[in-house]
Amino acid sequence: MNLIIRKAKIVDPQSPFHDQIVDVKITQGIIEEIGASILNIDTHQEFQHEGLHLSQGWFDMSVSLGEPGFEDRETITNGLNVAAKSGFTGIALQPNSNPIIDNQSQVHFVKQKAANSATELFPIGALTKNSEGKDLAELYDMKNAGAVAFGDYGKNLANANLLKIGLQYTQDFDGLVMAYCQDDNIKGNGVANEGIVSTRLGLKGIPNLAEELMVARNLFLLEYTGGKLHIPTISTAKSVALIKEAKAKGLNVTCSVAVHHLVLTDEKLDGFDTRYKVSPPLRTEADRKALIAGVLDNTIDCITSDHNPMDIEHKKMEFDLAKNGTIGLESAFGALLTVLPLEKIIKKLTFGKSILNFESQIIKKENKANLSLFQTDSDWTFTKEHILSKSKNSAFLGQVMKGKAIGIYNQGKLVLA
Repeated sequence: MNLIIRKAKIVDPQSPFHDQIVDVKITQGIIEEIGASILNIDTHQEFQHEGLHLSQGWFDMSVSLGEPGFEDRETITNGLNVAAKSGFTGIALQPNSNPIIDNQSQVHFVKQKAANSATELFPIGALTKNSEGKDLAELYDMKNAGAVAFGDYGKNLANANLLKIGLQYTQDFDGLVMAYCQDDNIKGNGVANEGIVSTRLGLKGIPNLAEELMVARNLFLLEYTGGKLHIPTISTAKSVALIKEAKAKGLNVTCSVAVHHLVLTDEKLDGFDTRYKVSPPLRTEADRKALIAGVLDNTIDCITSDHNPMDIEHKKMEFDLAKNGTIGLESAFGALLTVLPLEKIIKKLTFGKSILNFESQIIKKENKANLSLFQTDSDWTFTKEHILSKSKNSAFLGQVMKGKAIGIYNQGKLVLA
């Protein structure tokens, strides 16, 4: 659709219009004109909203949807609609469906399902067959089919040699390996962060060491092999320090943190509410502050919702038995604005595109209109009415938010919350 967006404040340090309140004229999906009081001589549709801000489109590096196989949790069509209304113009889809996305036909399937959506879907292929950690999957075939990275969602690769071979093999086609870090032997039967809270509640603990050992091991492997490594959803202060040290050495490593680890701590577990059971677990306030510092000094490259819908049968049960995961798309921006400055949030919600070598769509004339629409002033409380996902397992219910996503313009379509 052809559109004029009225009186929007641009938040894009790369744009010549950064920090200015302007009109943006979009024709056939391309920014035709930016300026004050643009005349509507072509009968474009118009959109205006109080306190409207525009940035480059947000991109989420870790989204699970369910389809195929777990459509009761979420479908691709509804999941992409949720992402659009939450301000995201693109998502990287985790391979943890049933069947696992570990071959080119599965990559083609999810891409075809997403073909006409305003929010673009980029599949992550499984690193190992069926994400079982035994044999490498068909990485090159999946890359040719459209997979943007390779990793086994939420699963640590115990076989160090297999990760070594994966890092070496993917260099032939500039592939990105994603390595979730958690030593399963040290984790054992743990269900919560090992510390004062888990001891008080009688929950089996997962020490920070379980994550940090694997971060250290994987960075050693990267130093040996070369290649590109992404460490998703780190959760401890020591992990931040290890990655900072690796970057100083010149290693090609990036990392992400989930919104819930920046905002919430293990103190939330007092009521044994399984909405707060996530992997890695919510950590202490000291870890949370270290993660915030890691975002501010750019050790942490991007922020993800780590959106993971889970049906009620797997959440409404004893804490020990419940599955890990929280949905996070709808609450991501509003939660982040309570703990981080706006420009840093935008940078971290868009940097995933740089990690994947996507072209940056700066807000300027003749560029594709790939835009997130949002406002920053409102204080509100996140409730079930704000959940658009089929699954309702949000760790942010009852949380006070600041600012809101209004929607997106992408692929020639305007989608509003």
